[in-house]
Amino acid sequence: MIQLSPYLNFMGKGTEAMKFYHSILGGKLHVQSYGDTGQAKNDAEKDYLMHGALEAEGITLYASDGNEEHKVKEGNSVHLSLMGDDEAKLTEYFNKLSEGGTVDMPLAKQFWGDTYGQLTDKFGMHWMVNITAKK
Repeated sequence: MIQLSPYLNFMGKGTEAMKFYHSILGGKLHVQSYGDTGQAKNDAEKDYLMHGALEAEGITLYASDGNEEHKVKEGNSVHLSLMGDDEAKLTEYFNKLSEGGTVDMPLAKQFWGDTYGQLTDKFGMHWMVNITAKK
């Protein structure tokens, strides 16, 4: 089996972001800092996220923090997509992920029959939520 898993990069807010996603998506969260691994180049980096993994129901997210040597630049070329037919759960995810962020397109019925919306969370990550229409 081959699986594609998003790997998110932050600039000093990786652990905070992964704890936020864990509070919404549930599952198991594992975090390891630069300090834990002895890789911190200075005191400012000791709490930066070296590697984080969130494994939830059908979802795996990985993350780390950049540093002065490897800076992270935010962009909009990648979106994380949550899809399924559990309207209540996906609506809850959408609402919680948008807290402190921006709803770019509210959840609404679309021409293809599904309910769909887009948001940018408070960490600058872009999300798409598609709720499959019941047949």
